[in-house]
Amino acid sequence: MRKPPFSVPRPLVRLNQWFIVLSVAAEWITSAEWLLLLPLAAGLSGLLFRFNPVMQFGKLFLQKPSSSYIPEEWKQQQFNQVIAVACLFLAYLSYFFHYSIAAYVFSIMVFSAALVAILGFCVGCFIRFQWQQFQYRRSSSR
Repeated sequence: MRKPPFSVPRPLVRLNQWFIVLSVAAEWITSAEWLLLLPLAAGLSGLLFRFNPVMQFGKLFLQKPSSSYIPEEWKQQQFNQVIAVACLFLAYLSYFFHYSIAAYVFSIMVFSAALVAILGFCVGCFIRFQWQQFQYRRSSSR
């Protein structure tokens, strides 16, 4: 396996977020549940093989060296991707078993998180920060 980078250029992160938002929106409009498999597969590939095809495709369009863009922390992006993959998987699984309410809940969660991240607030970052604070407080109280 390749060594993970320390950061990811922000335009690639945004591209991945837009891909999630547009895929979920397209699924809602068309009722083609298989559309959720596209960002799910890309996310799983990124987590398991450190190769996200959406981001790799986006690299072709970067006009400057990757290091000249605002960096996003790689570990944070992996954490966010775990959340996105889990929500996409649970949404697809819910559609598969005809649990429409659960499917919409999970797809709304991932859609909202990605859209809010595009707008500037990272829900996954907030969750990870709170988790790290909890771990720190717990370890320092011992």
